[in-house]
Amino acid sequence: MPGASIEALLERNRTHADSLPDEYFDAVHDGQRPPVVSICCSDSRVSQEGMWSVDEPGWLFTPSNIGNQVWERHDGDLVVDGSVLYPISHTETRTTAVVGHTGCGAVTAAYHAVRTGSIDEPAGIRRRLELLVPVVEEAMERGVVDSDTSESDAINRLVEYNVRRQVEFLEESDDVPDDERIYGFVYDFQGVYGSSPGRVYLVSAGGVTDPERLRSEVPSEYAEHVESLLEEE
Repeated sequence: MPGASIEALLERNRTHADSLPDEYFDAVHDGQRPPVVSICCSDSRVSQEGMWSVDEPGWLFTPSNIGNQVWERHDGDLVVDGSVLYPISHTETRTTAVVGHTGCGAVTAAYHAVRTGSIDEPAGIRRRLELLVPVVEEAMERGVVDSDTSESDAINRLVEYNVRRQVEFLEESDDVPDDERIYGFVYDFQGVYGSSPGRVYLVSAGGVTDPERLRSEVPSEYAEHVESLLEEE
């Protein structure tokens, strides 16, 4: 697919701006208090506003990065990524959603790095992948995948494992308030978890990962939104 021209960009923006009612930004003109921060993977196939059916400004704070990681390294330590912590600390957002997705390229790259022992990427990409490598190594050590697991199955299992670990990190961080509701989801556009492409599947809530317990915590009409590729330990 060729790169988009400046004409295409401006035309798309014109269509967007012309579609907005006059009062569209009134409620957020002087500030924001989004109820949800959704940290998602940087991927053109995964629309954060789309998956949550967001049509209005100010409802969803939308950081994204390689591998939907909630952490970054600062002075040698892992700390909560500033783009995630900002809405929690400064706009009192009290619901955090960590969203991985099936077929994740970042998890795939980290998986290959573990298997080959090297990351052949520019420094900016390598820096992010290096933070995922320990997650993949830990998952492999715990038997989440093994030598008999196909690559596609391994990637999707590791995606879910990574979401769990990101949720755990937020739950354990002193920088995140105790009353923050933290959920982990996998966005499935490939029919891995079920037959509804575009559905998010709840795989962790406050660190709870057992599907039966998770189903008991959601309204019964959303029970199909709870699935797991990982067996409970």
